[in-house]
Amino acid sequence: MKNRRDFIKTSFAAAAGAMAASAPSAFAGAAPLPKGLIYTKENPGKWAKKVGSHLPVVSVEGNKVTITTDHGMSEKHYIVRHTLVTGDGEVLGEKTFYPSDEEATSVFEVEGKHPVLYATSFCNKHDMWVAEFSL
Repeated sequence: MKNRRDFIKTSFAAAAGAMAASAPSAFAGAAPLPKGLIYTKENPGKWAKKVGSHLPVVSVEGNKVTITTDHGMSEKHYIVRHTLVTGDGEVLGEKTFYPSDEEATSVFEVEGKHPVLYATSFCNKHDMWVAEFSL
């Protein structure tokens, strides 16, 4: 199971960075998000009924960013990872979760100014969800 987690961790970090690098134009409407790969509140795709339990919720206090996904955690269905990414694709923080975790909450300290940030939440069954925000 550890090898699977390492694979998911590496793959997810690479996908989040690549997604975020192209996300400003994608979110601005210049190019649509890839269907069936990345989901947002506005583009939930086939998971329209899953928005409330899969979309990352972001709260900001000063330079502290808290990402929460209101999702149950069980061996069969859980949030695998949160990632905080800049509009330029730089990964500012990441946290991997396990089915035994009680909740999917992560806290990151952010340095500097970032006009656009993305919080990602990856579910083992319902793919990657992204929320755009700013400090």
